[in-house]
Amino acid sequence: MPPVPLETKHHPSSVDLLLIKRLIAETSKQNLLQFLQHEFVNIGKSLAERLIGELGPEFSPKMVVKSLSDQQIVRINQLFRQAKFDDPTGDCLSPAGEYNLHLGIIKELHPDMVATYSGSAQVFEGHPFIVEAGVSVGGKDVKQGLNIFRFANRIPLLFEQGADVVTRTALKRINWGSYKINQTQDRIGVFVSVVSTKIPFKGTGKEYIGDDITEIATAVKSAIQQCCIQLKSKIMKKMQAREQQERKRNLSRYIPDATNALYDVLKHMSQSHASKRKRYSGEEAEILSKITANLITKETLKEKLAEHVEKVDYEMAMEYATQSGVTEEPREDIFIQTLDPENKFIEFQSPIFVFRLVC
Repeated sequence: MPPVPLETKHHPSSVDLLLIKRLIAETSKQNLLQFLQHEFVNIGKSLAERLIGELGPEFSPKMVVKSLSDQQIVRINQLFRQAKFDDPTGDCLSPAGEYNLHLGIIKELHPDMVATYSGSAQVFEGHPFIVEAGVSVGGKDVKQGLNIFRFANRIPLLFEQGADVVTRTALKRINWGSYKINQTQDRIGVFVSVVSTKIPFKGTGKEYIGDDITEIATAVKSAIQQCCIQLKSKIMKKMQAREQQERKRNLSRYIPDATNALYDVLKHMSQSHASKRKRYSGEEAEILSKITANLITKETLKEKLAEHVEKVDYEMAMEYATQSGVTEEPREDIFIQTLDPENKFIEFQSPIFVFRLVC
């Protein structure tokens, strides 16, 4: 399950005039200093005193907060817009989580490969937000091209997709070809979830997120790109494996023809060697003698060529794995003996391990 969000107070950069008036009407604090400290996040005592000093001579830390006039409240709101505060944390948000997103995509689409990414908390207009993304390739009942799935606070957005920031980013700002993904022919699933204390919906229906919030648009693009980078690595490995299989298949296809041609040449050389028209020495003479004695036959050559193809394919695979950072260390059998040999135990054996249960 997603983490339970923590209750938080308003960030001073996120409030407007009406909200400040409501907080003043509902607060239990008596003076302005206490009000600023306890009704907003990231405002400590020293910062509150400095803010009150910047408000002007008509403000004081001990003044009754409920006695503030409309003009004074407007001045507080203006100062909140001008001042710089620490960014709020994302503890008050409850994103789905990269693990849940990954499982959900696999369950619904059954893709050939999938990558997910969950970004850190960012801020726009004093409101924290988190962007999570997932990109899949292939799958069941998935159309060719981009299939975009949008979520706001874990709720799916079903309408007005064309104007949404996710759609515009996926269509216009992502160079899919650079990640070895064909935008028109591959079956691509793009999942983006935006979680925030304030979703900047557009329109009366609140069915899409506007493309005019630079912070969110940048975060959406970055999240999709992170997924594409992961997929590119998987696609490259898959392409490499396919090329190796094709190369091995091509080499194996010519083994019979190569065997016949090689054996005919060796047979002719052995006949020349036997008639003393042309003498060979050393290793060559030994091989020709085996040909004459039928110790080396076509089947022998065919087996040796097949073994050589397997060896070359394995060596190239290991070279690729080494270049990709995948290494396989030599393994040794480890036998752990009980500290007390007098103990009785029940032994469970398998091809992989031996488990002894001490009684």
